[in-house]
Amino acid sequence: MLKLVDTPVARTSTDVVFNTLYEEISSLKLLPGTKMSEAEVASRMGVSRQPVRDAFNRLGNMGLLLIRPQRATEVRGFSLDEIQNSRFVRLAVELEVVKDACTVWDDDKSAALEAHLVEQQAVVDAGQNDRFHEMDYGFHRMICELGGRPLAFDTIERCKQTVDRLCVLSLGHERGLSDVITDHYDIAKALKARDEQGVRDVMRRHLRRLDDTIEQIHSAHAEYFE
Repeated sequence: MLKLVDTPVARTSTDVVFNTLYEEISSLKLLPGTKMSEAEVASRMGVSRQPVRDAFNRLGNMGLLLIRPQRATEVRGFSLDEIQNSRFVRLAVELEVVKDACTVWDDDKSAALEAHLVEQQAVVDAGQNDRFHEMDYGFHRMICELGGRPLAFDTIERCKQTVDRLCVLSLGHERGLSDVITDHYDIAKALKARDEQGVRDVMRRHLRRLDDTIEQIHSAHAEYFE
């Protein structure tokens, strides 16, 4: 199962509904524009309508659902303005994270990151795309933690969530996976060398890879966008 955010163990019906719908929306099992009702979801999941209403509100606050009075709730489409703003903020933050990381990086940190890369490669070799998407989160989280900026990942994660569904489309292709993991290896190599300019250059390349994909998806599937 695709896991894009850290959520607590489901203890209530609302948690169950929220986690299920979040996974379905993030993994594109529910495409932008898909309509749903509280009654339909409640029946499908075997719960009352109140936890569905609460889960809808949480997803609406995250920008994943469009909730309008007297109209069907629907999966929200992509917003180019939000995507561009999130990518701008994320790039600024990650460039500062890797800059600071170079000042504290050592052999132990390199070994930890390289061990994670070995796991990533195994996942790619096995064709487990959903698992790789989760590990991509882990890679960027590790850099923040090992680089002494663990709280920066909160901002990075929020920015990533804005384009997660597009990332799923991108990572569904073998070429996309290959490019991403190549970038990860190059980032790890530059950090090991404590090459500040080098790691910043690779990070810029890495975070801009999705630009062409966004344009292609927008051109081919305008109905996915607001």
